[in-house]
Amino acid sequence: MKRKLDFSKLGFGTGMIHAGQEPDPSYGALATPIYQTSTFCFDTAEEGGEIFSGERAGYAYTRGGNPTTAALEQKLSILEGGEAAIATASGMGAVGGALLAYAKAGDHILRGRCIYSCTEHVFRENLSKFNIEMTSADFSDLEAVAGGIKENTKLIYFESMSNPMMELSDIQEISRIAHDRGIKVVVDNTFTPPPEIRPLSLGADLVVHSTTKYINGHGDAIGGAIIGAKEELDPIRSGITTKLLGTTPSPFNSYLVLRGMQTMELRMQRHCENGFAIASFLEGSPHVKRVYYPGLSSSPQHALAERMMKGNYGGILAFELKDGIHGMKAFDSCKKLLNSFTIPSIAVSLGDPGTLVEHAASMTHGAVPAEEREREGITDALIRVSAGLENKEDLLADFRAAFSVLD
Repeated sequence: MKRKLDFSKLGFGTGMIHAGQEPDPSYGALATPIYQTSTFCFDTAEEGGEIFSGERAGYAYTRGGNPTTAALEQKLSILEGGEAAIATASGMGAVGGALLAYAKAGDHILRGRCIYSCTEHVFRENLSKFNIEMTSADFSDLEAVAGGIKENTKLIYFESMSNPMMELSDIQEISRIAHDRGIKVVVDNTFTPPPEIRPLSLGADLVVHSTTKYINGHGDAIGGAIIGAKEELDPIRSGITTKLLGTTPSPFNSYLVLRGMQTMELRMQRHCENGFAIASFLEGSPHVKRVYYPGLSSSPQHALAERMMKGNYGGILAFELKDGIHGMKAFDSCKKLLNSFTIPSIAVSLGDPGTLVEHAASMTHGAVPAEEREREGITDALIRVSAGLENKEDLLADFRAAFSVLD
C-alpha cells in the first residue's frame, strides 16, 4: 500500500502534482481515469440504499458525485488549504452557490465596488428578486468597509484583486471586521490563486474560483470551485450546487482541470515574471497614463502587495492610454493598439498559455451601465492584459512594435 502523503509538510508544487491522484485501483493507471458515466450500479439493493442514505461511501449519480471530480476536489482543497472543496461547472456556479449559502430574503450583502461583470449582474438583477439587499463599498478602504455594514448584513463578498482595476483588498483586516460582527466572508481568488494569496489562511470563510483561468491554465475547460470547511460546504453541495443550481462539472472537464493543476507552480512563476515585465514596460511608455499592477513600486498598494503576495504579483494587469493621441478618442486609440498586436490575442478570460488583451469598457464590462463603470474607474481608455507563458523577450518586442503605431 502506498504511503499517504502529508501535504502540510510538502511544497506547493509537490502538492499540486500528487494531491487527489493515486494509481487507479482497478488497473494501476497512473493518470486519473475519466469516469464518463451519468449513473453507477450497485451489487445489491441494500448497497444502493446505503449509498443513497450516506451510510456507505460510494457513487450513485454523477450530478451528486463522480470519482474524477472527487479527485479534483481533493486537489482543490489542498490548493487553498481548506478541509474540502466543491467543483462546479463554471466560476459563476461557484459564486451562485456561495451567495445562496449565506443569504436569504431580508438579508444584506456588502460587496466590493469593482467586481467581475457577471457577478455584478447577479447582484444587480438576480438577488433583488429574492428580496436580498446589496450595497457596494471601496474595499481598499477599511473604514468604508466597516461603514457599509448594516444590522442585517450577513455576508461580505469581494475579490482578492478586483477586476479589472487590480485593487487589492486586505483580506485579513476585512475578515476581522466581519467576524467581530458575526458576518461571513467570501473571497473570489480567481485573479491571485496560490501561491500568490490564500484567503482561508487570512480569515475568509469560503474561497471561490473560476478554475477556467489559472487553475486549469490551458484555456480548454470551463469550471469553478468553492473551498472551505467541510461543515460549510456539505449543505451547499447537498442543497444548492447539485440541486437548485445543478452546476456539477462533467467528468471530462474535471479531468482537464486536474491535469492542468499539476503544472501550476511552474506556470504561475512564468505568469508573474511576464506580468511584471509588461507592467514595467508600460510604466515607461509616453502613451500610457497609468498602469494598474500592485507589483510596481510606484503602486499605492505596493506595501500591501508585498505583505500579501510575497513577491508573486501575478500575471494580470491593466493600463490606461492617454487621451488625445494624434487627436484620437481614447476608444479609437485602444482599438488601434489592440489591432496592432501579433503575439497577444484579443480575447477575454485570463490564465491561458497565450497572452490575452481586451478592452474592458466594450468587452468584459460592456454590459455594466456606463455610470457604474465610471464609478468603478473603468474608462474607455482602459485595456486589460493577461500575461501568458511566452518568452518574455518576445512579448516585450511585440509590445514595443504595437505601441509604435501610436508614435
